[in-house]
Amino acid sequence: MRDVAFGSYFPAESFVHKMDARAKILIAIAYMVAVFLVSAFHFLGFAACLLFVIIATCVSKVPFLRVIKSIKTIIFFVLFSAILQLFFNKQGTVLWWIITDVGLINAGFIVARIVLIVLGASLLTLTTSPVELADGIEGLLYPLKWIKFPVHEFALIMSIALRFIPTLIDETDRIIKAQKARGADFESGNIFKRAKALIPVLIPLLISSFRRADELADAMDSRCYAGSKNRTRYKKMKLTFRDLIGVLFVAGLIVGIVYLNGFYALSGLAEIAGAL
Repeated sequence: MRDVAFGSYFPAESFVHKMDARAKILIAIAYMVAVFLVSAFHFLGFAACLLFVIIATCVSKVPFLRVIKSIKTIIFFVLFSAILQLFFNKQGTVLWWIITDVGLINAGFIVARIVLIVLGASLLTLTTSPVELADGIEGLLYPLKWIKFPVHEFALIMSIALRFIPTLIDETDRIIKAQKARGADFESGNIFKRAKALIPVLIPLLISSFRRADELADAMDSRCYAGSKNRTRYKKMKLTFRDLIGVLFVAGLIVGIVYLNGFYALSGLAEIAGAL
């Protein structure tokens, strides 16, 4: 559980780390849009998205294994989604039992989409500290202040939630080891028995979470924290040439995927016209 990458920050002196947090958030959102733009059954678009992640990981100097480990958090969801497509999709030709070729392709399509989105989100949190992430969210949502939306408080909540993901994972690991030392068994039995065995872990974890939240609130209150009122920043965010290069890079990815979609669409129309 200590190897989970999502929500953790990997400090380094790289091109990506020095980018403005606002630009990185927008690039991450644009990248996710690009993943969703990939048309069904056209895996070449996914290859382009994967290449984008690989290049960004190399430039960020984050170890590949550190990024790949983020998939651990969603492996059950990925497998569950793939199984649903394999056994409940009735379209196409049956390959084995009730599994069809269309169901197999859809399962791979869904797995690729989820994995690529998680990799992109993990790369964002690995290269952006919680403070920078909060400042970036606040900067992007600044226009909402005109309608009295609590932008600073919302950004602070998001950054605290991301910051405490690794902490809660470590706490869960310690509780599981403590319960195993007392004779608890989390690995044998059916799925219901194993789920029931997690109750002695969830209750202490919940109590620990409330205790940490209470301590954090007391610490903020003792330092006279008063939200966004009259607050200044130690570091001011500035857009540089790095951010422009990143935006152009992701814009090229989106244009390439749209071009591939149009190319496949025209090819399909040409095949239909030839058949007629």
